[in-house]
Amino acid sequence: MQAGLGEYCYLWIEYSRDPGSLVVATTRRALKTQPKQDPKPEPASSPVAGDDKDVIALDLPAAELSPAMQAYFQKCEEKLGFVPNVLKAYAFDMAKLEAFVAMYNDLMLGPSGLSKLEREMIAVAVSSQNHCYYCLVAHGAAVRVLSGDPSLGEQMAMNYRAARLSQRQQAMLDFAVKLTEEPWKIGDADREGLRHVGFSERDIFDISAVAGFFNMSNRVASATDMRPNAIYHGQGRT
Repeated sequence: MQAGLGEYCYLWIEYSRDPGSLVVATTRRALKTQPKQDPKPEPASSPVAGDDKDVIALDLPAAELSPAMQAYFQKCEEKLGFVPNVLKAYAFDMAKLEAFVAMYNDLMLGPSGLSKLEREMIAVAVSSQNHCYYCLVAHGAAVRVLSGDPSLGEQMAMNYRAARLSQRQQAMLDFAVKLTEEPWKIGDADREGLRHVGFSERDIFDISAVAGFFNMSNRVASATDMRPNAIYHGQGRT
């Protein structure tokens, strides 16, 4: 999403066995309507200057994009105004890129008893425990935008327990963080605690899958010094 756009846009791709068959769909959440603006480059003195050029600390030349990923990158440019750096980081290998996109979009944007905001809250709470710079910046912005509350994004990044959350959200994040910090200690009582606040069996699986995905992503991002798009820093601040 571009800062100042009048809508928040999600993207996902549906694949078939035919590589040329591609469906790109969007959902939108209305925000304040403002004139469309192109992202402004960061000043040379900015701490994030260069983050959109040197995306990771590994020298991995980009591969030729597959037709599906060409369409996906183009749709990102059209709807968001930029291609998220995590996609560029995976673009050295089409199999890895397409697998990442498919898993991410299924977990974060697909049908679920968890709202998109709740899934982003899990992403940030897990990333906070892992001190993942990329995911805290990118998904902290998503929490701010989806909730319309800049302070919630900050609380998720710093200490979710400081936020005034519902009992449901508190239980969800407690489970996700325990799964991050001490996964071997998850037991029947933890799952029952989620059932008690209204989560279904499928919801419990989805909480676990989102938390697991971001534990993986956090480690890859940290290992490669993955840099978030500079534009994320200013999103959802007002």
